Amino acid sequence: MTPAEIGARLVEALGAGEVSESGGGKFARATVEVPAERWVEAITAARDELGCDFFDWLTAVDELPGGFTIVAHLWSTADRHGVLVRTTLPREAPELPSVVAIFPGAAWHERETHEMFGITVLGHADIQPLLLPPEFEGHPLRKEFVLASRVAKPWPGAKEPGESEHAASKRAPMRPPGVPSPDEWPGGRG
Repeated sequence: MTPAEIGARLVEALGAGEVSESGGGKFARATVEVPAERWVEAITAARDELGCDFFDWLTAVDELPGGFTIVAHLWSTADRHGVLVRTTLPREAPELPSVVAIFPGAAWHERETHEMFGITVLGHADIQPLLLPPEFEGHPLRKEFVLASRVAKPWPGAKEPGESEHAASKRAPMRPPGVPSPDEWPGGRG
């Protein structure tokens, strides 16, 4: 089956969704966008209707003003085809039902997505921290998360031109790309 046929079959089984095709040329996958309230139903339909018996991965993408896109990749080991199931969650209080009852292998991915993006996974029995220490505050893969350690700790390498112990620097200190000025940090940390 082609990616378009796979996507159309899933949309037909659900009675909802939009089909597109991922990039990748001959390795392209059907991509089916479903409403968040149909997430569990879409994952179940991919397993039952498309024969997708292998849960490959799940993650989120921070779309900043538009919220979060959640993506799960499912694979059929018998038919050798895959499908990407996507949904969009709002930025404020993002919640998604767990699919661990359908694919137990999703547990680790749901924990990581919760920890890194702050997305609440409803019905997940063990949502404890996975990669970060328990005292860590924030969600580091959100685009508004400030990587303060990059700014607060000086670079241990060579000095910038014009910087020395004997003369005042004529250049403003440089920040790594994507790190805002401390005056722009949320909560006025500057």
